[in-house]
Amino acid sequence: MSEYTFLKACWGQPTDYVPVWLMRQAGRYLQCYKDVRAKGGGTFLDLCKDPARAAEVTIQPIDILNADAAILFSDILTPIEPMGMALDFVPGPVFEKPIRTAADVDALVVPEDMAEAVPYVPAIIKRLRVAFEGRVPLIGFGGAPFTLACYMVEGKGSKDFASLKEMMYADFPLYDALMKKVTEMDRRYLNMQIEAGAQAIQIFDTWGGLLAPHDFERYILPYVKQLIDGLNRDGIPVIYFVKNGGTMLELVKEAGADVLGLDWHVNLGKARDILGDDVAVQGNLDPTVLYAPRPYIEKEVQRILDENAGRPGFIFNLGHGILPTVPPENAIHMVECVHRLSRK
Repeated sequence: MSEYTFLKACWGQPTDYVPVWLMRQAGRYLQCYKDVRAKGGGTFLDLCKDPARAAEVTIQPIDILNADAAILFSDILTPIEPMGMALDFVPGPVFEKPIRTAADVDALVVPEDMAEAVPYVPAIIKRLRVAFEGRVPLIGFGGAPFTLACYMVEGKGSKDFASLKEMMYADFPLYDALMKKVTEMDRRYLNMQIEAGAQAIQIFDTWGGLLAPHDFERYILPYVKQLIDGLNRDGIPVIYFVKNGGTMLELVKEAGADVLGLDWHVNLGKARDILGDDVAVQGNLDPTVLYAPRPYIEKEVQRILDENAGRPGFIFNLGHGILPTVPPENAIHMVECVHRLSRK
C-alpha cells in the first residue's frame, strides 16, 4: 500500500512523477457512466445505493483516464438520510423538511453503526479494494460538517445559504448543537469507510469559502478539527478541500489535514510558500481548461508543474469537479500530460 505514488505524495515523499486524479472523475462526461446509471432505477441516488453499479462507475475512469487514485462513487449527503432526513435529487439535492428549530435538531439521530445505517457504502468499498489491489489506492470521502449543515438547513442548494448563516449569527447555541451532531455522524461515517478499506479520506468543504476568515475560524474550524482529530488516521492520509479558501490558507491548515486541496483562484506556488513543507497540496487546474485545445491544456499543466517547482507532496487535480460536458479525450490528454511532463 505504501508504494502507491498517490499515497507517497500525500505523505510528502519524493515520487518518480506527479500523481493525478480528478474530482468527480466518475460522472456524466463519460458515456459509459450514463449507460450504467440508466440501468436499475435510473436515478443518481439509486446508483449510489447499488454496490455493483457504483463500483463499476468508480472503476471506469481508472480504465479510461489512467488516473493514480480512485474515489468512492457516492454523494456527501448520503449519510444524512439515516439521521432522519429524507433526501431526493431533482436534479440537485433536496431535503423535504430542512432543519430550522431546536426540535428539528433534537430529532436528528446519530447512528451508532454507520455500516448498518448505509450498508451499501462499505459494500462498494470492499468490492473496489479487490478490483484495485496493486493498481491504485481508493479514496473515501465525506462532506465537512459546515457544508453538510448548509444543505440540511437550507433544504437545497443555494448561492449564499442564508438560512444557515441566519442560524449561525442569530442563534449560536442552536447552530452549535446541530454542528456537534453532524460532526459526530461524520466522524463515525468516515471511520467506517476506513475500517471497510478506504486508503485515504477526502473531506469536501464546498461552501467553507462562503465565510470571511474570522467567521471561518469561529464557525467552521473547531468542528472540522474535531472531525479530523477523531479519525482513525494511522497510515490513512486526510485531504481537506475548501473551495474559495485561498485567502485563509493558514486557517485551513490549522484543521490538521495531511493534504490541502486548492481551487484555481490561488497560485499554487504562492500557496505552497504560505503553507510550508509540512503539508502536501492537491490541485488546481481550472476545470474549464478541459474545454481548451490540447496544446493549451498542456501549457496549463506545465504552468502548474512549474509553480510547484518540483517540490514533493504534490497531487495534480482540478480546482473543483470535472464538468459534465467536458470531452473525455481532453481529460485523458491532461492526465497524460501530467505524467509525461513531471516524470524525472
